[in-house]
Amino acid sequence: MNRNVIFDSPFLLGFEHTRTLIERAAKAAAESYPPYNVEDRGDGGLRITLAVAGFSPDQLQVTVEDRHLVIAGKREGAAGKAEDAYLHRGIAARGFIRSFVLADGMQVDAALLEHGLLHIDLARPEPAKRVLTIPIRTSV
Repeated sequence: MNRNVIFDSPFLLGFEHTRTLIERAAKAAAESYPPYNVEDRGDGGLRITLAVAGFSPDQLQVTVEDRHLVIAGKREGAAGKAEDAYLHRGIAARGFIRSFVLADGMQVDAALLEHGLLHIDLARPEPAKRVLTIPIRTSV
């Protein structure tokens, strides 16, 4: 993978995490299966929709680890039975791993499988307001 030269500057110290996020995002963008949409739902909410026709809920897994959303599909015996004779096989029958890097504060609210589409709803809740009272000292 090509390294981003801007983060190799001696004047940018401590940006290794940002470089890692950019490299993850570039790798995820290179993946093409399964196709997906990202929809803005307003108020900081997003919906990711993946086309997962032929997958059942027990063949799909949605996980979040360290701001990294991973959707995986695994099909047992996906190649078809020996007696199946296809004249054309255009529906993909392979497993997949699709990943997204989430911004700080983003959380997964729900995952719903309907009509061959897996919908994953994300939200960015408003952070709790904190008020700090700073004590004022005197010099005496």
